[in-house]
Amino acid sequence: MRLIAHLDMDAFYASVELLRYPELRGKPVVIGGGRRHQPEQITDPETGLVARRFRTLRGYEGRGVLTTATYEARALGLHSAQPMRRAAAIAPDAILLPVDFDAYRTYSRRFKAAVAAIAPVIEDRGIDEIYIDLTDTAVPANLRAVAEPSAIDTDGWQRGRVIAQALKGAVRDATGLTCSIAVAPNKLLAKIASELDKPDGLTVLRPEDIARRIWPLPARKINGIGPKASAKLAALGIRTIGELAAADPQFLVERFGKNYGAWLHEAAHGHDDRAVVTDAEPKSISRELTFERDLSVARDRDELSRIFTELCSGVAADLARKGYAGRTIGLKLRYDNFKTVTRDCTLECATADAGIIRRAAGECLKRVTLHRRIRLLGVRAGGLVPLSQVPNVAPVRDPEPLTLFDEPRVP
Repeated sequence: MRLIAHLDMDAFYASVELLRYPELRGKPVVIGGGRRHQPEQITDPETGLVARRFRTLRGYEGRGVLTTATYEARALGLHSAQPMRRAAAIAPDAILLPVDFDAYRTYSRRFKAAVAAIAPVIEDRGIDEIYIDLTDTAVPANLRAVAEPSAIDTDGWQRGRVIAQALKGAVRDATGLTCSIAVAPNKLLAKIASELDKPDGLTVLRPEDIARRIWPLPARKINGIGPKASAKLAALGIRTIGELAAADPQFLVERFGKNYGAWLHEAAHGHDDRAVVTDAEPKSISRELTFERDLSVARDRDELSRIFTELCSGVAADLARKGYAGRTIGLKLRYDNFKTVTRDCTLECATADAGIIRRAAGECLKRVTLHRRIRLLGVRAGGLVPLSQVPNVAPVRDPEPLTLFDEPRVP
């Protein structure tokens, strides 16, 4: 019997911000937008007391999207990836805070280290979620004294519950934040179940619980069923996971193809034999930014150049922190008409140096037209190799200054 856990931090970005601004607890708060949305420090001239004034969504004019929202904001209909203008129309008095990815990465490292100290078999799935294989994990010694020994030794599910509770406590002690954990027979079920009792939930999903707790859920709750597949299933009269489980496997194969149709049948019955992968190598590391307004090369050249340099520096910092160097440097650019173009160049030697990345990305930039306003800009490093495998080379001089976003050009 396998015990696989999925740990998901609760409203992660927003929860980190509430540690910084505890006076906002219990209020609808959304995270998104740029630095101009920082709270203002207000000093009372008579008392000298300092207070903070927070911005709200009221009158928002940018084109950003929400990164996340507190549960109070979600109750008003706000959610991640929602256009901020639409959110402003729904809840104009919701408090708006800018994103701070440096802080979120710091807390991400803290909670993962706390988990690894108890259960080291971890698959990292992003900044705020991980899978954990608890199959061979022992109950921490300090908890054996308070748990029922016969239960945790003979009942694997009880052992999983005790370990999950220990993980939740360790995360809270290390970060001050809450998380939701589900323990299930596999990754697919653990992922679904971690949403069942949010926030601050602990769910143990046994095979016999699937019909009662999983089958009534919408089919889209299965990770791997996207909007198009969900709409197609609905058109066939299949809306819940239970209805999908009851569908004839051959019918699914005929409608969705041999591989995907067979997978739909297996997934609906909770079957998943994927292992928790602890050593997956990233294929690329990238950073990109969607602007709050379309930027013009003629009018916003300095701002575009600054953002471009910051993206290159951010990719370099991510590479160094994760222990990789990249040999392929890429540029991504999206125009105001939503057309997206990409350009890549390959270096003689992999690098994690910000100056070299900037120069290579700048060469890519010369191969795109700049005749339209720009909506999104991104920089990527691919062809990754561990830094330990990069041969020693002579120090590279600072690259010559590049003239970025100078004149429209044809590739």
